[in-house]
Amino acid sequence: MERVTALHEPLAKVVGGSTAKVMAAHLDLHTVGDLLHHYPRRYAERGELTRLGDLPLDEHVTVVAEVADSRTHTFNRGRGLRLEVTLTDGSGRLQLVFFGSRAVRHHERVLLPGRRGMFAGKVSIFRHRLQLSHPAYELLEEDGRGGGAEEGTREGVPEAAEEFASRLLPLYPACKQLESWRLAKSVDTVLDSLRATGWAGVTDPLPAALRARRGLLPLPEAIEKVHRPRAKADIAAARSRLKWDEAFVLQVALARRRRAAAQLTAQPRRPRPGGLLHAFDARLPFTLTAGQRRVGDEILADLAAEHPMHRLLQGEVGSGKTLVALRAMLAVADSGGQSALLAPTEVLAQQHHRSLVEMLGELAEGGMLGGAEQGTRVALLTGSMGAAARRKALLEAVTGEAGIVIGTHALIEDVVQFHDLGLVVVDEQHRFGVEQRESLRAKGHRPPHLLVMTATPIPRTVAMTVFGDLSTSVLDELPAGRAPIASHVVPARDKPHFLSRAWERVREEVEAGHQAYVVCPRIGEEAEQAGGRAAERRGDEDAQDGEGPEGEGERRPPLAVLDVASELAEGPLGGLRLEVLHGRMAPEAKDEVMRRFAAGEVDVLVATTVIEVGVNVPNATVMVIMDADRFGVSQLHQLRGRVGRGAAPGLCLLVSEAVEGSGARARLDAVAATTDGFELSRIDLEQRREGDVLGEAQSGGRSSLRMLTVVDDEEIIAEARAEATALVEKDPELAGVPELRVALDALLDSEREEFLDKG
Repeated sequence: MERVTALHEPLAKVVGGSTAKVMAAHLDLHTVGDLLHHYPRRYAERGELTRLGDLPLDEHVTVVAEVADSRTHTFNRGRGLRLEVTLTDGSGRLQLVFFGSRAVRHHERVLLPGRRGMFAGKVSIFRHRLQLSHPAYELLEEDGRGGGAEEGTREGVPEAAEEFASRLLPLYPACKQLESWRLAKSVDTVLDSLRATGWAGVTDPLPAALRARRGLLPLPEAIEKVHRPRAKADIAAARSRLKWDEAFVLQVALARRRRAAAQLTAQPRRPRPGGLLHAFDARLPFTLTAGQRRVGDEILADLAAEHPMHRLLQGEVGSGKTLVALRAMLAVADSGGQSALLAPTEVLAQQHHRSLVEMLGELAEGGMLGGAEQGTRVALLTGSMGAAARRKALLEAVTGEAGIVIGTHALIEDVVQFHDLGLVVVDEQHRFGVEQRESLRAKGHRPPHLLVMTATPIPRTVAMTVFGDLSTSVLDELPAGRAPIASHVVPARDKPHFLSRAWERVREEVEAGHQAYVVCPRIGEEAEQAGGRAAERRGDEDAQDGEGPEGEGERRPPLAVLDVASELAEGPLGGLRLEVLHGRMAPEAKDEVMRRFAAGEVDVLVATTVIEVGVNVPNATVMVIMDADRFGVSQLHQLRGRVGRGAAPGLCLLVSEAVEGSGARARLDAVAATTDGFELSRIDLEQRREGDVLGEAQSGGRSSLRMLTVVDDEEIIAEARAEATALVEKDPELAGVPELRVALDALLDSEREEFLDKG
C-alpha cells in the first residue's frame, strides 16, 4: 500500500476505492486530513474485566470467554434475522445477540464454537438470560497468546485482555453505509501510514512559541491521542490542542480581514453643526437611553474616520436600534452623502419607510412645500412597486434628493445608482448573503461605511467567531416606559380549557381597547398550492412547515393562517375585526392590512412570521403563537417582541401540543421563563450544529469547526483572537509562519474566507 505523505492525500490511496467512495458520498470525507479531522463523537469505556458468574446488570463489562455454540433464528415472518451466541468461562454462561442479515452473516463466520475472545458491552436481561447486544469483541490468537496462566497477569487473564478492557473505544459520527468500527479501522490505517513516514508533509499551523506559551501538544501527538487515547487525560490534552487550531486559524483569517478593511480609505462623514441630526434630536419627544447615546457616539466616531466603519449593532427586541441607525443616516446626510437601508422583506421595508417618515416629520420633506429647510427625502424601493413610483425612487436616489433610500433586494439591481452612497445599513443581517451586502456597497464611489443590525442577541463567542471582522455595539436596555412582557405556555392537548381561556384573554384585551396577533406556522393549503415550493427555495419563511429543531417524527400538519382565522371568526373571536397577513399576498394588500392594523381598524391580525421583525404597533398587547413548538427559540423571542411596545403590559401565549418533559416543551418553558434574549440565544445555539453558526450552507462546504464549540469555548476563542491579532499586526503576510499560511489556505479556501463575515 502506498504510504501517505501529507494530509491532502486522497483517501482512495490509503483505505481503498470502495471505502473512500462511501466516505465521500455519505460523510463528505475526501482526503487523509478530512478523515483525521473527523473526530470521535464520544468514547466507550468497556468496563472492568468480569467473570461470567459475577456479571452486574446494566453495566458495561468486558469478559474473556469461549464460544460454546451459536444459532441463527428468523423472526417477523422470515424478514428478520438474529444470531444468538452462547459464551462460557467455567463460572457461568452469557448470550450474545446480533441483528441484521449483514451482521449475522459476518459474526456467524467468525464466532465459531471453541474460539476464545474478549467481549465488551452493556449487560441486559432478556427472557431470564443475561446478554450483550451487538458487543465489541476481539478474538485471541491461536498461537497461545494469553492462552495460559503462565502468560497472563491476573487469575490467568491474558495481558491482551487487560489492555482490551482498559482501552477507550472511539465512537465516530457514522452512517448506515459505514459503521463507527469500520471508520476506526480506516483511521488506524491512516495513522499507521503517517507514523511510518514520520508524519512527513504534515505541517503544524500553530507557531512554536505559541504552543510553548500555552502548553499545547504538537499536532501529530494531538491527532494520535484523540483517535487512540490510552487515558481520559489524553483526550483532554488532544481536544485542547485541536480546539486551538480551529480557533486560531479562524481568528487569523478574521484579523487579516479587519486589517485589510482598515487599509481602505473612506470619506469621513461628520454631522453639520445645526444640521439635520441636530434638528432631529431637538424634535424627539423623549430622551435617548444611556445605551443609545453610548452606541450613537461609537458610530459617529467611526463615521468620522478615514477608513470604512464595519460595525455590528445588536440589541434586544424594542431596544431602539432603528432610532440609532436613523441618527447615523442623518449624520451622513449632513455631510452631503446618502444612506441605503437594506431590509429582508417588503413588509419590513414598508414599515421602516413609514416609521422613519413619521419620526422625521417635515425633515423628511426636503425641497418640498412645507418641508424643513435642512430636510432630506426618504425613498422606498421594492420589487413590486409600480413603474411610476419606481422611476421616482430611482431618480431621487441617483440625483441625491433622497438622503435615505430604503428597500429590499431591489436595491442591489444594476439599474439602482446613488449620487454619493456613504453608509449601508443592513437590517437582520442573517437574512442576507455576503454577495448581496457587497453588491450594495459597491455602488459607492468610495467604500461606504457599513452598519449591520440584528435583533437576535448574539453570544460574545459567536460575535467573535462569526462577526469577528466587525466592531460590536450592544443595546441591552429598553427605552423608558416600555412595558414588561409576560409569557405562558398553553398546553392545548393536556388542558384544552387553557386554550379557551387564552381566547377569552384576547377578547378582554380588545374590549380594553387593545389589539392582538395570532401567529401560525403555515399559510394554508390553497395558498401553498398556488404558490408552489418556489418560496421555500428562496428561504421564504411562509413556505416552511415550521418543524421544530428536534424533528419529532410524524405529526399533524402545522396549523395554517387561513384555517385558524376562519375558525376564530366563527368561534371564540366571533364579532371581532379579524384580518389575515401572509407572504403570498400582493404587496399592496399586505401594506393595506398593516396600515389598517397600525391605525387600530383591525382588532386581531392572524399572520405568519412576516410580522417577526420590524413591525411596530404599540397598541398591540397580546400575541397567541399557535404550534409554538414548531418555531425556534430565537424566533419565538423575536415574535414576542411585537407586543408590549407601548405603555400597556404585553402578554405572549405559547400554544402547543408538546407533552411535558419533551424537548419541545423544554424549549417553550425556557422562552416563557425569561425575556433575556442573550440567554435564549445561548439555548438556541446549543440546540443547533456549529456549522449553522458559521453559515456552512452559504459557503458550500462543511463547517471549519469540528472540535471547537462557540458556546462552551469562550476562553479559548478570546485568547486565540488576542494571539491572532498580535501576530497579524506584527506579520500581516504571515511570512514568518509559512506552516500557518498553508493551514489557512487548506482550512479556509478563498471562497470560505470570503463568507466568514456573512453571519
